[in-house]
Amino acid sequence: MPRSRSSQISLVDTPYYHCVSRCVRRSFLCGVDSYSGRSFEHRRDWVEKRLLHLASVYAIDICAYAVMNNHVHVVLCVDNCLADSWSLDEVLQHWHLVHKGTLLSQKYFSNDDISETEMISLSETAEVYRQRLYDISWFMRDLNEYIAREANKEDECSGRFWEGRFKSQALLDEAAVLSCMAYVDLNPIRANINKTIITSRHTSIFYRTQAFIRSKIQPSLLMPFVGSFKESKIRGLAYELRDYCELLESTRRYIRKDRAENKGILSSSILKSLGLSQKQWMTLTTEFEKHFCYAAGGEKMMQRFKHHTQHKRIRGMCNAKRLLETG
Repeated sequence: MPRSRSSQISLVDTPYYHCVSRCVRRSFLCGVDSYSGRSFEHRRDWVEKRLLHLASVYAIDICAYAVMNNHVHVVLCVDNCLADSWSLDEVLQHWHLVHKGTLLSQKYFSNDDISETEMISLSETAEVYRQRLYDISWFMRDLNEYIAREANKEDECSGRFWEGRFKSQALLDEAAVLSCMAYVDLNPIRANINKTIITSRHTSIFYRTQAFIRSKIQPSLLMPFVGSFKESKIRGLAYELRDYCELLESTRRYIRKDRAENKGILSSSILKSLGLSQKQWMTLTTEFEKHFCYAAGGEKMMQRFKHHTQHKRIRGMCNAKRLLETG
């Protein structure tokens, strides 16, 4: 029986979540359908552009994503403090970038006279929008509904395009976040769609590296790697982008067996910081979804999440001890 979303998301425990949406029907989300020979590659652009657009609208950062043939992976980080800091105007402006709003909010932006009673009503509506603007379910809804409508229009059909609900996993500590990001970024490599990171289009690692190659800066629409700037309270991932790319590259070689020895993984500064062994890292980055269900993290973090979400039991506890306990 499916669990309610409130039992899967707990911002008290973590702002990081891994979300997956999968298609139904014979038709593909993207790629080439071997049955009909029809190509849907252009739909990858739809998904990627929509994702990045939503990142500019919502108080939710994108840490990683991968657009596959029949599913989409995305690692999100909720920033509810940012949404709480927005003024009424900012909340309405953000909401109107993806929704029509109400007649009253449209009237407000038309600079028509607003009565005191209407202003009270508008403020209440804005508070509802504020909460939605850091809600993962609304983020995924705005992604999936848009893509479903476009695909149905192109396929000249109606009906369900995605599975009933997207899957979400709470990422409860740094080891879970970084290993899940790598799992997502390396998805095309494991699926033998691409051989190298720099050819893995429609992934966050490709987007990051291309932005850095072009302008030597990190893309503004993805959560940045802030490295040594962590002390200055810049919001971001507390590692260097170069170190992450090197770790992904050595992991890619291991997955593809491009060389016999894999000392590059063992010598990674990120793995040393996380306290993970090569064996733990390789299991996590190749089988993450297999070992965890609603949450992933160390045993103590899993127990806290279980308590806050009122689960009687939670799958993956043994795997948490085996794969995410630092040694």
